[in-house]
Amino acid sequence: MVTSLSELAQRKQSGRKLAVLTAYDYPTARLLDEAGVDLILVGDSLGMVVLGLPDTTGVTMADMLHHTRAVRRGVKRAPVIADLPFHSYDTPEEAVKNSRLLVEAGADAVKLEGGRSKIGQVRAIIAAGIPFVGHIGMLPQSVREEGGYKKKGRTEEGAAVLLDDARALDEAGACAVVLESIVPDVAARITAEVSMSTIGIGAGSRCDGQVLVTPDLLGSFPWFRPPFAKARADVAGETLRAVREWAVEVRGA
Repeated sequence: MVTSLSELAQRKQSGRKLAVLTAYDYPTARLLDEAGVDLILVGDSLGMVVLGLPDTTGVTMADMLHHTRAVRRGVKRAPVIADLPFHSYDTPEEAVKNSRLLVEAGADAVKLEGGRSKIGQVRAIIAAGIPFVGHIGMLPQSVREEGGYKKKGRTEEGAAVLLDDARALDEAGACAVVLESIVPDVAARITAEVSMSTIGIGAGSRCDGQVLVTPDLLGSFPWFRPPFAKARADVAGETLRAVREWAVEVRGA
């Protein structure tokens, strides 16, 4: 189990995969920490699975700070990564200011979406002494611009762009990068070429680790689950059963 971000390089060299999950509240964060996950991500995916928004673009800094504080209260061991939400890092100065707010709220590292196009922001965050995690491939904050969620790296040109983005983040000093919805062979090439840890989601099994949205793993958000996420529990079904049984008992019918 990882207890510090400084251990990531050694884990990559050892070949032992990283297990990463999202958390948005105290009880979930505490349970994940006690279960031994390596890293906990306070993802802006909370927009959909907690706040009921259609995508992540409506998540605000206030939302991220609120949920990061809650997660921090539940975690004693695992490093906590917090997402910088949409339009919170348009300039390097804004990126540093908001990254500092997330660290004050309890994050051990921050994450933003984009590669070489955001390298000025990335370098500024790292220069400010804040550990950084990248995110390339399918970018949820760009879903409206791109017209949906699309697999990345299908062409040689697309693969070259992803490799260039990964190298730029690696050279800037990122400790890890999320590879989302990338063709598995391309994700494997990135993993082999960079010194930072790669954390895949819908990018095949040859990354240095895997991340899932916890409600997808637990089956607690039944209205949508991506095809690559296998539910290992049925929390939604159990919730419906328990509530219906209790309601019948209360009503005496």
